[in-house]
Amino acid sequence: MHETIALNLACLQETLRYNVEKNMLFFRITSDLIPFASHEVCSFKWQVVFSDTLKEIGRFIRENKFRISMHPDQFVLINSLDERIFQNSLRELSYHAEVLDLLGLDRTAKIQIHAGGVYGDKDRSMERFIERYKTIPKKIRDRLVIENDERLYSIADCMEIYTRTGVPVLFDVFHFSCNNSGERLRDAVKNAAGTWSEQDGIPMVDYSSQEKGKRLGTHAQSIDISHFKKFLKETEALNFDIMLEIKDKEKSALKALKAISGRTS
Repeated sequence: MHETIALNLACLQETLRYNVEKNMLFFRITSDLIPFASHEVCSFKWQVVFSDTLKEIGRFIRENKFRISMHPDQFVLINSLDERIFQNSLRELSYHAEVLDLLGLDRTAKIQIHAGGVYGDKDRSMERFIERYKTIPKKIRDRLVIENDERLYSIADCMEIYTRTGVPVLFDVFHFSCNNSGERLRDAVKNAAGTWSEQDGIPMVDYSSQEKGKRLGTHAQSIDISHFKKFLKETEALNFDIMLEIKDKEKSALKALKAISGRTS
């Protein structure tokens, strides 16, 4: 366990240094940084053993003005019908919040999740999310944001949850293209951005597009620059940080940076 975590943290440091060189300053830290951290089998005191390393990484993040996020896997379900799954989800969210706390990052470093399942009754499932959200520890709530998904919860659904809870809404461009209520994209982005307070920081937006020839909802292998430029045009003058959810990662990120610099030059 010690060796695996040490290697993961060293890899994170190397990746962050690369991103600084390339001016890619919005970064999502993997949930797998500490293996099995939220599982009962994990008795290793990684928080203590790697305290200095995490502080060092956090210093580097702050000095270089990185924006950081984390995105737990789909098994994190606040509104699950199964109480055991809800409790497991809380432990996983607590782990994510602990990583960001140990890095010394303020609440602008976010943990993003989906609203969850519908379980045959969407209204009741939304109500269950709202009820449980209010019971979540503040250290998690301060970092939590919800995103619209491609099938179940539209941006309008997420906005309703925000109205009842105050949880910020992260706008996912690709999911919006698959699942929406007929809103104009610019209006939807602007409305989602309005859910973020000054303490939450600049609103976050996830960007991807459909992979041609694949099932609806499949993220693109590489960025479609013409599609990306169209999105930039539609959201001109709106302020947000863009996370690319493109499969070839930094290759597309570098292309996106070039397109953005061309627009602002």
